[in-house]
Amino acid sequence: MGLRTPKLLALGMLRFAVVIALTAAAVAVVIAYHQEVLGAFWNRPHSAWWAWLWVLASWLVAVVLVGISGVLAYLAAQVLFAVLIMDLMSRITEKEISGREVRGPDLSVFQQAFFLMAQEVPRALLPVLLTLAIMAAGWLTPLGPVTTVLSAAAAVVFLAWDNTDLIPARRMVPFAKRFQLLRRSLSFHLGFGIWFLIPVANILFLSFAPVGATLYYVEKMDAEGHDAMPDASREKSG
Repeated sequence: MGLRTPKLLALGMLRFAVVIALTAAAVAVVIAYHQEVLGAFWNRPHSAWWAWLWVLASWLVAVVLVGISGVLAYLAAQVLFAVLIMDLMSRITEKEISGREVRGPDLSVFQQAFFLMAQEVPRALLPVLLTLAIMAAGWLTPLGPVTTVLSAAAAVVFLAWDNTDLIPARRMVPFAKRFQLLRRSLSFHLGFGIWFLIPVANILFLSFAPVGATLYYVEKMDAEGHDAMPDASREKSG
């Protein structure tokens, strides 16, 4: 649907371009300074064997920093700009499949934009940064591989929730109830978000994820009446 609908395709590619641009800028900085970062902890040794190990470590550090910079660039794009595109894609998808858009209380454009960006803090920014910190700390212990797998799984669950939560957040469903919906559908979110672990392709998947997430929410959650709010919500015909 995201590729067949011109508006969704244009918005998805715009979001993809924004994230790519920020990621490229972050990676360029990492490549330029990764040896200085390594040098702050381990100066290049004079021995040929140790120098070879230092070069290997240098590239490993670069790969790790590139991965982290990509995640940080994505989160920055989300908070500053991309979440607005996500919400618009979700609105278009909801109208396309149901012929209407169930909306929450009327807000000004500024209030709505601020609300959407604020939702990214508890929904994506803090959880993903926390899982990255746990992953890094895990490698200081023998449980490094285990914490890496668990942290990656937690990160993709929250990245998936960042998309499926667009509709209930827009309808002003209380955060506690939205988080409860996440806990009830952890397996779906893990399966939906597992594609976000594929390097490079994950940016493209994330760019169009609001479409699939909205389809899921309208066809399953709305059908089950999980977030019905008769006093606050209203319908807008497409």
